[in-house]
Amino acid sequence: MNMALRLWRHLTTTQRAARRAFPHSSLQAIQAAIGAGEMTHRAEVRVIIEAALTPGSILQSVSARQRAVALFTHYRIWDTEENCGLLLYINLADHKVEIVADRGVNRVVATHEWQAVCQTITSGFAAGSYHDSVPAALTQLNALLARHYPQSGEQHNQLSDKPLLL
Repeated sequence: MNMALRLWRHLTTTQRAARRAFPHSSLQAIQAAIGAGEMTHRAEVRVIIEAALTPGSILQSVSARQRAVALFTHYRIWDTEENCGLLLYINLADHKVEIVADRGVNRVVATHEWQAVCQTITSGFAAGSYHDSVPAALTQLNALLARHYPQSGEQHNQLSDKPLLL
């Protein structure tokens, strides 16, 4: 995609559009899916949905992946006892989904498995199903994490389950 088109998409994808795509009921469903999943595995999942990047970020050619890594660091998702933090990042303007996982989780889950979760969301979005696609992907993600990183006793919640809408 050329820079002018990307800039236009980011300028026209507003917070209002993000709130329409993800109303309070959708955010609650996402939070519930995270909480339910974390009962079955040791990973800590955080969801961040961002309407658009700043014009400066677009002009600097910041990719969705670079932004996801920056948010992973900014929100200290890496700062968990077992290096088990995971960010599911959604950029609405770019129509991109990224998963950034800390080394404890990333070493046991293959890249193609992460990509399948991202594909569930992007396919759902393409069909206009914002409300159902993210919880469906989280169910898929939680099953994956339960298989590769199963719960091994009592665990306390280290990261908020509440999704962030930026």
